Amino acid sequence: MSMRSWILASCAVAVLAVGGTLAFSPWNAPSLAQVTTAPATPPAAPQTIEVPRSDAEIKLSFSPVVKAASPSVVNVYATRIEQQTVSPFANDPFFSRFFGRGQFQSRPRESQSLGSGVIVDASGVILTNRHVIEGATDVRIALSDGREFAVDIVIEDAQTDLAVLRVRQPGDATFPAIVFANSDALEVGDLVLAIGNPFGVGQTVTSGIVSALARTGVESSDYEFFIQTDAAINPGNSGGALVDLDGHLVGINTAIYSQSGGSVGIGFAIPANMAKLVAQAGVSGGQIVRPWFGAKMQAVNSDIAQSLGMAAPHGALITEVAPGGPAERAGFASGDVILSVDGMAVDDPSAFNFRLATKPIGQATALERVRAGKTDTVNFTIEAAPVASDDMVATITGNSRFAGTSVRQIDAALAEMKGLPYDAKGVIVTAVEAGSPAEQMGLKPDDVILSLNDTAMDTAAAFSQTASQRARTWQIILQRDGRVTRSIVSG
Repeated sequence: MSMRSWILASCAVAVLAVGGTLAFSPWNAPSLAQVTTAPATPPAAPQTIEVPRSDAEIKLSFSPVVKAASPSVVNVYATRIEQQTVSPFANDPFFSRFFGRGQFQSRPRESQSLGSGVIVDASGVILTNRHVIEGATDVRIALSDGREFAVDIVIEDAQTDLAVLRVRQPGDATFPAIVFANSDALEVGDLVLAIGNPFGVGQTVTSGIVSALARTGVESSDYEFFIQTDAAINPGNSGGALVDLDGHLVGINTAIYSQSGGSVGIGFAIPANMAKLVAQAGVSGGQIVRPWFGAKMQAVNSDIAQSLGMAAPHGALITEVAPGGPAERAGFASGDVILSVDGMAVDDPSAFNFRLATKPIGQATALERVRAGKTDTVNFTIEAAPVASDDMVATITGNSRFAGTSVRQIDAALAEMKGLPYDAKGVIVTAVEAGSPAEQMGLKPDDVILSLNDTAMDTAAAFSQTASQRARTWQIILQRDGRVTRSIVSG
């Protein structure tokens, strides 16, 4: 494995991995001269450099920005209960072969991790990264003024790696909520501050610039469109605030690129425009409703651009359209290239997905496209992904080998989300109850069950009827991670 790695800047466990001693080095904030673009034509006379003369010039500082934004940033403490194997030989294949894994008992172990969060509503709603609180049995927050509160997890959104927390018993307390900025207004070179709790040392502020926009390939989330910054971000900063010089939130700090686990000046933040949608869903107590375009896409490379008569390789090329989906009804077809959404350039499918996801349902949107060498604009109304009706879902209970299994019938929208063909058959496992017969059998979320005892599982009703029966043995054909397997298990 390469020494280079993407690191989610969240866990306190990362402190242990760094070693017993933390080495700190001074960080020099860029001066205005360093971040100001030089004029295209040099001035006729040389610039005169002067020392500060007034008190205002001498005291020039980011402190007003910090005072405005830092009260909204909290420390997040997550507690998890993990199973720890007692014997050090439990994972040794030699001992496991002769003694069996069942001979090595495990015991629960409590572990704690830390991250950061941002207060987004005065009632006590906090936005953080999902990976900060994933699997946690208890979550608490600490404000910059020392107050601590237990919180409930309201939303865990794997598609954006964001989570929403709510203070469990706020009482008469009020909470300083941050103001969201328009992250689309950011430009490369803008000054930004990162506020969080790196390595658990306490609230820390670092400064830098926006190094790049619309970065992809950082995380395995569905909406990759990250802000890159050289403001120092370290383990513990995840979920913290990236703010502009107005003290407004422009991003949620999420990950770093590092060889050692510490900051090397390459950090990434989820743009505020995406974070705001998740926060609003958490504040209202509702669910995240996402748009669905109904087409599969790929990036445009040089060869494709040349074949389509495009001057440069950019845009999202439609490769397949969902039958009866929104894209087909709007007149899109395979071979079309989408260049922009409401005037915002689209360089690849990730950019298109992000732009669409930040639009409200029902809004009319202008999509610029290239078809057969000609450019035109299509008015597209944002539609929500279809919601599964009651007859499209099923949960098995009672005395059944499949008890604890929840499934959903596959439709075109779900197939696209899971990377399956639009005409995929079967039911997909959406949840497996811990400790249930289904879990003991080995079923996992995202398994696609194709057949049970030679009966095709084309609908949720078929699965419910078949899986609820008693049988001496079960012949199961399922698809997992793209591979189709056949298993026989006892009833």
